[in-house]
Amino acid sequence: MRQAVLNPSTSRYDSLDALRGVAMVWMTAFHFCFDLNHFGYLRQDFYRDPLWTWQRTAIVSLFLLCAGIGQAVAVSQQQTWARFWRRWVQIAACALLVSLGSWWMYPGSFIYFGVLHGMAVMLLLVRLSAGWGRWRWWLGAIALAVPWAAPHAIQAWPQAAVLNERWLNWLGLISYKPRTEDYVPLLPWLGVMWWGMALGQWLLRERPAALTQRLGRAGRALAWLGRWSLSYYMLHQPVLIGLLAGFSWLGGRR
Repeated sequence: MRQAVLNPSTSRYDSLDALRGVAMVWMTAFHFCFDLNHFGYLRQDFYRDPLWTWQRTAIVSLFLLCAGIGQAVAVSQQQTWARFWRRWVQIAACALLVSLGSWWMYPGSFIYFGVLHGMAVMLLLVRLSAGWGRWRWWLGAIALAVPWAAPHAIQAWPQAAVLNERWLNWLGLISYKPRTEDYVPLLPWLGVMWWGMALGQWLLRERPAALTQRLGRAGRALAWLGRWSLSYYMLHQPVLIGLLAGFSWLGGRR
């Protein structure tokens, strides 16, 4: 085994990339089951069954936590805004592609503010708040709590129901979930990324060994996967859907 150290040429921690790789493997398994359900090989309720809804919550949380820690690392390494914007444009462009692709597959419930759309907005806000120190723990807690109060507020003030409209529901202050295949609104998820950055800065200051721990072969493979997270995210579903579509087509010809 070797030590997972910061690579000066890539400015990455292997252990953080490995954690992101875990999220990607989990996401792939989840999406494979979702696609099996879409093609009729499974009969599961991915929209209401806690077995699936809680898994989705955990996967998104892990991704956003890693993104927050990653921003802490970037700030500690004095990443320039030019480099930040290059990555941000990639994420925003991929979010647009996800919207177009999902509209083609699910025109009635296409993705207009999913995980990549949310990440594009949240990364900018988290980067701008990089100097807020411990306040991010409190702000993260508020961001996580506020959406729970939104349905009661809308019930008390019917005029606030406008927050359920598509042009505002990306904020997350809603009384019912919109009809879309992926929905990662600003609240409560900004709280998770804020906590990720706060945790990352605490680890860099107090527990740097947690980011430079030794990785075995499996860990190094996950780290490699984690370094290509955006490309993998964009490609894995078309590949899975294509394979299952081909399998279904072959089965139908027998």
